[in-house]
Amino acid sequence: MKKLILLLLFAATFANAQTSEKDKINQTIDSWHKAAADVKFDAYFNLIAEDGIFIGTDATENWNKKEFKVWAKPFFDKGTTWNFTALERHIFFDKTGKIAWFDELLNTQMKICRGSGVLVKVGKEWKIQHYVLSMTVPNEEVDAATKIKAPIEDVLIAKLQKK
Repeated sequence: MKKLILLLLFAATFANAQTSEKDKINQTIDSWHKAAADVKFDAYFNLIAEDGIFIGTDATENWNKKEFKVWAKPFFDKGTTWNFTALERHIFFDKTGKIAWFDELLNTQMKICRGSGVLVKVGKEWKIQHYVLSMTVPNEEVDAATKIKAPIEDVLIAKLQKK
């Protein structure tokens, strides 16, 4: 009986620790999105790991943190940033509890988008290591969306195939 009680206590403690870390991760990602909406450049980029990667909705948007800062700075300077709020988010952990990954549905100026990413624990803080932003396209509208983007992306496909 003692073993069962100890096992249940351990399981409850582990579950509480994971819940606490999930709360911290939710706060980190929510703060990151809010910093963009509030046009707070430093606060936004301080939540990205130094070697972090951001992949945007355009096929050419695959940036390290330094490149992303250069791209984003004019938007922050003009006060014309983006405002993403989570509609839904799922968070998962590796066995060490120091790496987490997530997916989220976002309410944005582009309507619903999907974000997914990886966070790493640096000291007691979570940092965004890798983030991918994707526009969603309803299945019944894929043909229409493909027709719109084909002229631009056919050129890019040809260019990338030559590499």
